[in-house]
Amino acid sequence: MSAARDPWGEGARFDAGDAEAKALASGLRLRILRLTLDEPLTNREIAEALELNPATALHHVRTLVDTGFLEALEPRRGRRGAREIPYRATGRSWYANTPVTSKGMLEAFVAEVERVPADRTDVTMTRLGLRLPPEELEEFRDRLGELITEFHDRARDPSAEPWSLFLALHPDTSAPKADHQRASTS
Repeated sequence: MSAARDPWGEGARFDAGDAEAKALASGLRLRILRLTLDEPLTNREIAEALELNPATALHHVRTLVDTGFLEALEPRRGRRGAREIPYRATGRSWYANTPVTSKGMLEAFVAEVERVPADRTDVTMTRLGLRLPPEELEEFRDRLGELITEFHDRARDPSAEPWSLFLALHPDTSAPKADHQRASTS
């Protein structure tokens, strides 16, 4: 999303600085934020959930803590009495305007969808090609943004099954070259 226009809400959005944009450009870090959204997890638990070496997980955790997207909570005693620090997503990433050329969201989406059991019949996915004049495209963006923001702002039910949504609206690069030239000259 660009800083110039905020189709997903008003007020709390901010332009991510270089370190923040870099932190959110990693699909792995986005998955860590998703894992810790509802329940604080230790570095060991994060590493196990993502099948990572704990040192690799800690590098990503520290990057997210340093940029304010993840917060360290009070240490607790873990297995065998070891001191462990649980981490929880701050929710700040929702409000960050980052470059749309980052592939992190797409990487996180693909990694998460690949882990959905094949026998789940309640997963939906679709593609839609649109040809809308600018004012209708703006209306479409605004209405999508309002709907997503409405559900984001609702209270989270910790007993409900967690779901994810991935949405990308982009120029259709599969259209014939003449369509691209016509669009850029109009």
